[in-house]
Amino acid sequence: MPQTFTRRSLLRGMAGAAASGIFASRLGAWKQVEQNGSQLRGSEQGEMGRLAAQFKRQFNVPALSVAISRHGQFVYDRSFGIADRKDSIEATTSSQFRIADLSKPITSVAIFMLIEKGQLRLDSKVFGPSGILGTKYSKGIDKPYIADVTVDHLLTHTAGGWPDDATDPMFQHNSWDQAKLISWTLENLPLSYPPGQHWAYSNFGYCVLGRVIEQITGQSYADYVQANVLAPCGISGMGIAANSMKHRASNEVIYYGQYGEDPYKANVTRMDSESGWIATPSNLVQFLDHLGSPNFPSLLKPETIRIMTTPSAAYPPASAAKYARGWLVRGDSAGNWWHSGSLPGSTTIMVRTATGLCWAALTNTRTEPNDEINAALDKLIWDMVRTVPEWGA
Repeated sequence: MPQTFTRRSLLRGMAGAAASGIFASRLGAWKQVEQNGSQLRGSEQGEMGRLAAQFKRQFNVPALSVAISRHGQFVYDRSFGIADRKDSIEATTSSQFRIADLSKPITSVAIFMLIEKGQLRLDSKVFGPSGILGTKYSKGIDKPYIADVTVDHLLTHTAGGWPDDATDPMFQHNSWDQAKLISWTLENLPLSYPPGQHWAYSNFGYCVLGRVIEQITGQSYADYVQANVLAPCGISGMGIAANSMKHRASNEVIYYGQYGEDPYKANVTRMDSESGWIATPSNLVQFLDHLGSPNFPSLLKPETIRIMTTPSAAYPPASAAKYARGWLVRGDSAGNWWHSGSLPGSTTIMVRTATGLCWAALTNTRTEPNDEINAALDKLIWDMVRTVPEWGA
């Protein structure tokens, strides 16, 4: 069944290798997309296009871009619609989009790579004299529970506070840098629960994980991820989004708000490790393919992947789908993993299935309520892949 995740629905308790060798393998996969794409029946391609057009009409979506792989080989890569309405520029498969919350699985993988190297532990404290970040944010670290927060609490959204609601610090004080925002948050937004006992989706927690990566590696978050997570997957060109339309990347789409939303109001650059990346869908599929696919070197060991995809015990037990460490999962590590995302002007999803399919879909708008378009985008791609029976979705 399709799996759906949105920020709001989660908060409601949702039910539902050498680098050169890897680059060569990716080129082989790209050659395969042309071969496999041409093998799609005309009726299948037509139906997939019809479903995409229907989705675009229903939600007034300017541009939709979709990439799908099967057993590590690209089988579909297609963009629909307009990247820039004013200048009538069509979206292409090279168009980059803000990926919003899909940044969190990328950050999670970076954290687990450091754990595999012995530079970090899940139970490592984050704040305080014995924490990774020490007394860097000294004004708030003496508040209740702050010194008890671990890396694992941040990964699993169980730090005990800082939820994605009207108090979310990531959408406040847009002119501040990360350091000032973190200091203010620790001092002014106290934790409501002891760490590990209560689940609440936290963008701020993943912002802090970015600072953990920087402290451990001595590099900027983006530089470390580009060199150690993306480059081994053969991915180039991904970066952190700019805040303004004027400073967007050369191949980046324009974002369109609905119901009064302004996509260029939020400080997306500051959201780097929680919602800040821009990418193409094929970039994200390449990333997914390097997490245990038999056809490519894996970024992480099987045991590490098992831990990463083990659900948090604090997640609402009635939910069929559960949040693990940067991923929503159904079943164990051999099941489906996914994440979807939402920002003003962006609706996104990426999925890795138990049957060897990986896909990502990105748009340059969102509607109100956000849950509706997120659920519809999820369903759209499931419907598209099920158009081709041989894919076994």
